[in-house]
Amino acid sequence: MKNILTIALLSFTLLSFTYQNESAPIVNALKSGDADMVSNYFDKILDIKFPDKDEIKSIGKNQAGIAWKSFFDENNIKGFELSSQREMSGTMYIAGKLLNGGEGYKLSMMLKLKDGKHQIITVRIS
Repeated sequence: MKNILTIALLSFTLLSFTYQNESAPIVNALKSGDADMVSNYFDKILDIKFPDKDEIKSIGKNQAGIAWKSFFDENNIKGFELSSQREMSGTMYIAGKLLNGGEGYKLSMMLKLKDGKHQIITVRIS
């Protein structure tokens, strides 16, 4: 029984490292406040919601990248504080706070595993 628990704990730990490595580039880009780097992980089509604006459904990657960078510039986004991340059945969720020297903004992202890598399919900022 002790061996089974040890193996289960070891497996969980190894899976956690794999999971963290997959999301690390996105989280690091957010932490550095690099809007362009984050937008590299956008899917071809995604949904995006900015504060006090209607959600934009099925926006193309290029247009979403422009809107994303504009939001970062207009709101002086300088970093990110991760509060939660998890993965279920090939879908990853990242949540935290975009930092701008003020109150900041809550951020949640949903990513899907496509072509062997996670791509951002939904962004919500409030």
